[in-house]
Formats: sequence, C-alpha cells, structure tokens
Amino acid sequence: MATSLEHRSTFAAPADKVYDTLTDEAFLSERLRDIGGKGAALLDHSRDGDRVSFRMRQGVDASRLPGAVRSILNGDLVVEREERWQPDGGHHAGTSRVTIAGVPGEIKGRSRIAGTGAEATLVITAQVKVSIPLIGGKLEKVVAEQVGKLLAAEAEYAQKWLAGRA
Repeated sequence: MATSLEHRSTFAAPADKVYDTLTDEAFLSERLRDIGGKGAALLDHSRDGDRVSFRMRQGVDASRLPGAVRSILNGDLVVEREERWQPDGGHHAGTSRVTIAGVPGEIKGRSRIAGTGAEATLVITAQVKVSIPLIGGKLEKVVAEQVGKLLAAEAEYAQKWLAGRA
C-alpha cells in the first residue's frame, strides 16, 4: 500500500507567472545548482507551446540520509524526476514520476497551479510506493517526509526568485 503526501505553497504572483517560473529552463538549472544536492542536473527540457516537460537528477549524500534509507542503498541517494505540465481549464496541471536508483518503487504525483489576481497556489499530491517486503511501508513514510521537505525548500526558492524579479 502506498503512502500519500500533499504539499501546498502560496505565491505572491499570478498563476501564469508562477507556472512560467516553475517550468523555466534557466530557473530549474539554477535551482538544481543551488539546492539540488550532489550530482544535480537538468537532463532534459522541452517546450511545445504551453506544454512543458523536463527530467532532472537530484542527489543526497549518503551521510545525510536517515539510517533506514542508508541500510537499503549502497552509497548516495540518486533521484530522477520527470514532470509534464500543460494548461487545464484556467489553471496549470502537471504530472510527475520519481524513481530512486537502487530502490524498487516510485513516486507518482499530480500538481496544480491556480490563482486569482496577484496570488497563486501550488498543490502537489503524490503516492510513494516502495516494494520491499516488511520494511517498504516504513521506507515510504521516510521518503514521503523527505519529499515534503524538498518541496518546501523548492517552494521557498521559487518565492525568493519571484520576489527578486517582481
């Protein structure tokens, strides 16, 4: 059974500007460089009109991982994340898929950016699934907690980015 998570962030900027920022190649590259962790890189980015997709790699040094995760991995945590975004009835909708090297499982998520006027909200819902007998559920909870912290750090980074370009 998967572990659910939800993250909400509010931005003092219109939804279109938040969307443009969160899917911008330069923004993503700089965010990864600043807070993406060990070996972080934007692996692919494409835009077709209002549709955007990208793939990135993020990393966490093994010494910074909880013991439960270190016991499974042989080294650093390497995460690959794919996102696809498009307009959807007055807001922007995204899907994501995350895999962790050496861990049988994945995170699947949905994102939505909506707002009125000068404020927008990003809502991300996701399911964390780790397919390891006996300990998978415990690892899912640890991974969900770490993902929540990452999403909060990414939102804070985006808020500062937007404020610096207002």
